[in-house]
Amino acid sequence: MSFSGTVDSDFMKLGTIPENRKSDLINFAAVDFDTIKQSLVSYINSVYPEDFNNFYDSELGMMLVELVSYMGAVNSFKADALANECFVGTVKTRNNLRKLLQLVGVSLKGPGSASAKGQITWSNATNPTDAQVSSITIPNSSRTTSVPSPQDGAPTTYTLYKLDSNNVIENIKDNTDSLILYGATDSDNGLDAGGLSSVYSNLALVEGTFVTEAGAFGGTSKLKSITLGEGPVIEKSVRVYITSDDAEVADATGPYLQVDKLFSASGGTDRIFEVMYNDDYNATILFGDGAIAQNPPQNSTYFVTYRVGGGTRGNMVKEAINVPITAQDGDSVEHSWRLENITQITGGRNAETAAEAKRYGPYTFKSQDRLVTLQDYIAFGNRFYSSTGGTGKVAAATREAFSSANVIDLFILEKATDLQLQKASPTFKNNLLSEIEQKKMLTDQIVVNDGVIRTLDLTLTLRVDREYREIEQDIKRKVSSQILSFFAVDNMNFGQDFLKVDLERKIFQLGEVRFATIDNISDTVRVDHNEIIQLNNFSLDIIYL
Repeated sequence: MSFSGTVDSDFMKLGTIPENRKSDLINFAAVDFDTIKQSLVSYINSVYPEDFNNFYDSELGMMLVELVSYMGAVNSFKADALANECFVGTVKTRNNLRKLLQLVGVSLKGPGSASAKGQITWSNATNPTDAQVSSITIPNSSRTTSVPSPQDGAPTTYTLYKLDSNNVIENIKDNTDSLILYGATDSDNGLDAGGLSSVYSNLALVEGTFVTEAGAFGGTSKLKSITLGEGPVIEKSVRVYITSDDAEVADATGPYLQVDKLFSASGGTDRIFEVMYNDDYNATILFGDGAIAQNPPQNSTYFVTYRVGGGTRGNMVKEAINVPITAQDGDSVEHSWRLENITQITGGRNAETAAEAKRYGPYTFKSQDRLVTLQDYIAFGNRFYSSTGGTGKVAAATREAFSSANVIDLFILEKATDLQLQKASPTFKNNLLSEIEQKKMLTDQIVVNDGVIRTLDLTLTLRVDREYREIEQDIKRKVSSQILSFFAVDNMNFGQDFLKVDLERKIFQLGEVRFATIDNISDTVRVDHNEIIQLNNFSLDIIYL
């Protein structure tokens, strides 16, 4: 039998896909545009082999395939992004990170303020009498001064506070919050043979514009709050004083202390408050309800002081501030004094970064406002703000001797700038120890030690294509930025070794650099548990290929 040249059956039609098997052809792993498009083309070839077979870019059918692929890729990305935004470890947007942390009682820290030791000196032509310096009142209008910031040239305001015997800023004492100094106890010499001193250096100059607000709690609302009118509000700068004419509620009046979380109250009579920030670091003060923390009395009045500003632009050199101010003696007579910063102004920092919050936020929640494990101490110390707005780096270790297993050594360095650490000030240490004392285990003994800074000098060689020779300075600027970012204080920790390959890999991310080498370090710089690496200096050489 010879072949006639005609096919009696159409195998393409006989080979159709049953309805109950079409789902087997779906590629659920397709998530990007190209993969979805290819999967759709394969599906059409299998299910509709005779209905459509013109897979050209100019075909209307291919336009529809690409539109479906486009929407599929967008929806796939949206689904992944939404899933990432539900977890602290993968969240990208700062607003969502704040909401996730708030669910577990952790708040993102606001901007910190630079600070320095302040000093006022009598500046009249004649020497003062004891009566003129025995009691000095500096009104709120004279407590602030502004000088140009070296960072951007714009005015930066500093506020004057009084330090107590522990070098901690004194808490608010009344509903005026004026600064009062007493010659016998606060002046540098006190009572001596030559009379009272005309120099006072138990002062702190802290960056931020001083703001006061007053009002009353009216209505019948059980939960009371105060929305502050200006921002951004500097971390740990809010002070509250409550007054009432009702003598029966005297225990609920007076100064209230700021805490990180209201539920840390030990009872319904703790005079504390919590500060909640929004995205712009404007703030709302929240009080207790009487069951958890003290509820301010109904119809009582409040007086609030706080500072706005903060950030790295407040860091300045010693004696950058040297200005006249006016103060009143005990008879309300005004006299001229001179105000200056007698130490370098350091510690200013921007708001807590997302990376810092992701690193320490979960540990903060895990500790439940108690310090038990070494990780609890590390997380608490690295998120701590002193009364002057200072922050630092903290490491914790226990001793190996059996008789001192409950002794916890804290190694502390205070942040000077984004790139530099310094020896922690007495104010920072005392503030930190005071906070730890309320949260540690009863049998734990805390020993504060100064951390050790290991400075590092680097010599780097960059291999760059010769066509980039004309933009050499721009390349050096980009590489310098990568190096400084790598060694930023927030990215370095105690006991963290320096691996040269990590920095070389970071520089390699720049498209203009073929590869980079660190010439003066062989491999790894090892550090002890109480040491932290800090970049001192670096030099860049370029070899064109």
